[in-house]
Amino acid sequence: MELLKLATMEERLEKMEDVASRFAERAQKHDEEGTFPKENVKELKEIGYPSLTIPVKYGGMGISLYELLKMQETIARKDGATALSIGWHMGITKYLGENGIWDEVKYKEFAEDVLANGALLNNAATEPATGSPTRGGRPETTAVQTDSGWNINGRKTFTTMAPVLDYFVVSASIKGTEQTGNFLIRRKLPGVSVEETWDSIAMRATGSHDLVLEQVNVKKNDLVEYIQPGNKPAAGWLLHIPACYQGIARAAQEYAAGFASTYSPNSIEGTISDLPNVKQKLGEIELMLMESEHFIYSVAAKWDAADKDARNKMKPVLGAVKLSVVNKAVDAVDKAMRITGARSLSRNNPLQRHYRDVRAGIHNPPMDDMTIMQLADKSLVERT
Repeated sequence: MELLKLATMEERLEKMEDVASRFAERAQKHDEEGTFPKENVKELKEIGYPSLTIPVKYGGMGISLYELLKMQETIARKDGATALSIGWHMGITKYLGENGIWDEVKYKEFAEDVLANGALLNNAATEPATGSPTRGGRPETTAVQTDSGWNINGRKTFTTMAPVLDYFVVSASIKGTEQTGNFLIRRKLPGVSVEETWDSIAMRATGSHDLVLEQVNVKKNDLVEYIQPGNKPAAGWLLHIPACYQGIARAAQEYAAGFASTYSPNSIEGTISDLPNVKQKLGEIELMLMESEHFIYSVAAKWDAADKDARNKMKPVLGAVKLSVVNKAVDAVDKAMRITGARSLSRNNPLQRHYRDVRAGIHNPPMDDMTIMQLADKSLVERT
């Protein structure tokens, strides 16, 4: 629990930099084998990272969104899959605690498990028939009320961090009603299983397998939230997504700059870093990532300083951050590979992993087309 004992953000980031440096050494192996980096998560638990977003009143540190994103980017520079995986727990835990979404006793019980054992949580919302939950499809997973609680059946896809999760927040249609609810399901319950289906070529080490629920019985108060149809509120915590891909792009930039500074073919004097075309690409990468850094962290700082009403008006800009940062990250990694040349396609070269991983961001929420529509509506409203 070392992070909880450190007084400043700078000290905590320095500690995270030290711990995450070991993740880079393992990243290639887990990517090639498609295995989940359990040892990385174990080390994050040992320093108390999963508890940092638990509010102070429940025993955590309640770190700011700004600090959370800095932490996530630091992890992503070493291993993007680990960053994206733990980022879901960190962001959801922060959101739930700050907004009182669950019954207070229920959240307190969960928080105590995180503090004592490093318990991990993620949402399980995506299904084959509905696609991304942001599109508004009604879950095919069902919840039937019983005398003692609820009986739940269904299958969820893209359950990131499935190999180590202790809790799943599962969306389900409530039988006999038009309502949809989120149910808190513990991994140890009978009928809960994980089917290892994850075969993506990007973010191979996130363990985003299928969650299978067969006659799972939960208590009445495990219905933790009714999901309201329509527009969801602004979610600053989702900025952990662009922070992750910014970190991956920075890692690619560092590799390309290091390569350019040391590679000296016998056709030139000095290194390729002296060549105008290489300098052009390096400069373009730095410009894009500099713009992204200012965009992410200025919006995060604004979110931290805003009240609830101001935050609710930030949905378009939050989506814009994700769209802009992720697409710039994709472009930056592509340029890094152009600097490095064909050797960047070698299995032993980290750039090919960064290239595959960074493209996963395009498919994380919110989707680009939805963001563009929101920005169009924003401009029309402000014009009138």
